[in-house]
Amino acid sequence: MRSDLVFGALSNVSNRYQLCQLASKATRMLHKPNTRLQDTTNEVLVRFHSTNPGTLPQVQKPAARPIETRRAA
Repeated sequence: MRSDLVFGALSNVSNRYQLCQLASKATRMLHKPNTRLQDTTNEVLVRFHSTNPGTLPQVQKPAARPIETRRAA
């Protein structure tokens, strides 16, 4: 049940508000098209149960490549 997942995740997060904020951000990042949002949320809560989400490294986006300009021949 989801309540068991929430209480398990609270062992690593200081309060419920923070858990809700972190879970919503993680669910948006991990959600795959054509899958149920509920399943993704449950997966996030399972991950939070085993690790502390506040200490996870931030995902860095690759640096943008400069736009190439065309030269006249």
